[in-house]
Amino acid sequence: MRFGLDRLALALVSAISIFSGPVAAQSYPARLIRIIVPYSPGGSTDVVFRIIAPRLTKDLGQQVVVENRPGASSTIGLDITAKSPPDGYTWGVPNIAYGANPSLISKMPFDSGKDLVPVSQVTIVTMVLSVHPSVPVRSVKQLIALAKARPDQITFGSAGHGSANHLATAKFMYLTGTKLLHVPYKGGGPAVVSLVSGETSMLFATIPSAIEHIKAGQLRAIAVSRAKRNPALPDIPTVAEAGVPGYEAIEWNGVMVPAGTPPAVIKRIHQAVTRVLAMPEVRERIEGVGAEVVGSSPEEFAAFIKNELATWSKVIKQLGIHLY
Repeated sequence: MRFGLDRLALALVSAISIFSGPVAAQSYPARLIRIIVPYSPGGSTDVVFRIIAPRLTKDLGQQVVVENRPGASSTIGLDITAKSPPDGYTWGVPNIAYGANPSLISKMPFDSGKDLVPVSQVTIVTMVLSVHPSVPVRSVKQLIALAKARPDQITFGSAGHGSANHLATAKFMYLTGTKLLHVPYKGGGPAVVSLVSGETSMLFATIPSAIEHIKAGQLRAIAVSRAKRNPALPDIPTVAEAGVPGYEAIEWNGVMVPAGTPPAVIKRIHQAVTRVLAMPEVRERIEGVGAEVVGSSPEEFAAFIKNELATWSKVIKQLGIHLY
């Protein structure tokens, strides 16, 4: 009799495990959703998600809020996401640092390849290689020649170790065999100010942060970081076409959720995100802050992240860059 009861209990547990996922997915969402942005308020990533959050609230029928958890090159916020229940109520926002951190940080608090799963890439932000007008170069080839003639003498700014500006320049050095001197700042804004003042010589700046200075003649743009030209600077060549074949470095962001989130919930989140990104007014506002809307599938985003992890692993290993 006891054996029979044990078998019945096991059968009930199995039935619950089989049907709890679909039932949970059908009722999703039933309460507030958090989007963990692992950076301080006001940056391009934060701005993008504050644009889409109210529309996501309307689409999903539940409040969607942006929660800033900055620090440790984005790992604090993403670690919170990775360790949250896999129920669709906590989303994380990875960016370029997500692909580089496993190679930069010796003891990651979570496994970038296993603990979070992709939902959709949201935007891409192109950077522009800019120099102070006092630097005697007007092209990428001239910059490379000058850097090789003056190793470790040409300074470049960044928003900090492991930031998009730092990584873009690291890849530039990796592909050109040049040695530049890194000057990290506490944010992209101060890095741009330092370049405008002549404190540093060059910077891979996000286009929104630099374009007005370029138009005013305070900075000289010599190339854009993406593999295709940017509509905001149509006459400026890409780094690749200007003399560094294969070069591309972009700032990006997207949505990820904890591993184990039910596929039906991921599908619902993906549908909401891509529907919102397809709205003309949303696209216009995002493009207005210098970003490009993507809205990819989970599979496409997974392939993109895999490529980012492999790319930055090679660059960082070759240059010997470490955070801690």
